[in-house]
Amino acid sequence: MFDTLTSSFKGIVNKIRFLDDEKALNRSLDELKKVLLKNDVYHKVVKEIIAQVEIECKKNGIGKDSFANALKDSLNAIFSGTYGFTYAPKPPTIVLMVGLQGSGKTTSSAKLANYLKLRGKKVLLVGCDLQRLAAVEQLRQLASEIEVDFYFKENLDSIKLARESIRFAQDSSYDVVIVDTAGRLAINTELMSELKNLKSEVKANETFYVLDSLSGQDAVRSADTFNKEIGLSGVVLSKFDSDSKGGIALSVTKQINVPIRFIGSGEKVADLDIFLPERIVGRLMGAGDIAGFIEKTTIVVDEKQAKQITQKIKKGNFTFTDFLNQLESIKKMGSMKSLISMMPGLGAMGDALKNVDIDNSVEIKNLKAMVSSMTKKERENPSILNGSRKKRIAKGCGLDVSDINRSLKQFETAAKMAKQMSSPNGVKNIMNMVKGANLNKMR
Repeated sequence: MFDTLTSSFKGIVNKIRFLDDEKALNRSLDELKKVLLKNDVYHKVVKEIIAQVEIECKKNGIGKDSFANALKDSLNAIFSGTYGFTYAPKPPTIVLMVGLQGSGKTTSSAKLANYLKLRGKKVLLVGCDLQRLAAVEQLRQLASEIEVDFYFKENLDSIKLARESIRFAQDSSYDVVIVDTAGRLAINTELMSELKNLKSEVKANETFYVLDSLSGQDAVRSADTFNKEIGLSGVVLSKFDSDSKGGIALSVTKQINVPIRFIGSGEKVADLDIFLPERIVGRLMGAGDIAGFIEKTTIVVDEKQAKQITQKIKKGNFTFTDFLNQLESIKKMGSMKSLISMMPGLGAMGDALKNVDIDNSVEIKNLKAMVSSMTKKERENPSILNGSRKKRIAKGCGLDVSDINRSLKQFETAAKMAKQMSSPNGVKNIMNMVKGANLNKMR
């Protein structure tokens, strides 16, 4: 996400070495123009950015800081309108998710439901995509995974299904209803007619268009048609983590005059980020998104439990039960690549960690199998694991004793690192370790 743009911006800014060097400014502006166009930014938006940066730079004095600040201001100026999620004055808030087939609409519906659920809202997911046979079942499974209620009835058309779901939601005091609608491989009259009728029937408060970031300008043109035909209140950028260019985010708002509300930052259900301009521009400029990282952490991690864990870590009493509980908390925060991209200076590590999957990691699977074969006493006190206990555990989970020893060693290392992080300057020490390891790999 933004990898190419961020690295390019840094290089362009660093080319302005002297104050009041107008030739250097012109060279940097020319390179900035090429970079933006190459990264799928709409040509009219590129023209606007270049003009604003040039004017502000000359007004405030040419230099690195001046250029960087001018670029940051021009990027912020691009985004306008409403951001995040707006609740209706009287619940439930009705959200219509629309888009073409393959855009990630069903997954984005579940991601939005999970986002709202973590913020204390009672959410109902409604399967109104009757065009794609697997869509209803996919949404049902996703709803079960995130523990959100799901509504669907056989032998009803989309209008009747939506009508009954809204009535059910009103009677059952839901805060938000998210309706996953049908899509098509291409825009046609039948699709637009169905969506117009559906929007009118449910009296949608929000109509979100799910835009596949990888589809570039084709997706923007489709979004524009949807907006003109049925009216959109926001855009959800899906598959944005796979788009290393990121230029679509700088274009869509200006082109169709509809604000981006959320971005999909990974494959996990938790990988949905609210679109706040200052945070996105921060990532673009390489400053990360500490506020977003803290928000995700505070929502997922219970403050009382966090204090208890911190005390246990400091005393060296961190157990397997604690470890597995923390893994579950991390999973709720999203993919490792998404989390790393929020940390200043560590965005480039995202690709190295893109395949780190807590659910599918062999080591984590082995560790979970091992812990499930332990007694409660063994989970709470790993130091009592002697040879005979290890053999019993290995037999119970289908691993070799050597696998058990390896997992125990990994756990001990993780516990030591956690203890180091809990000490004064702990995070700084770990960051230095990571940077040192990366430098050694580059040599």
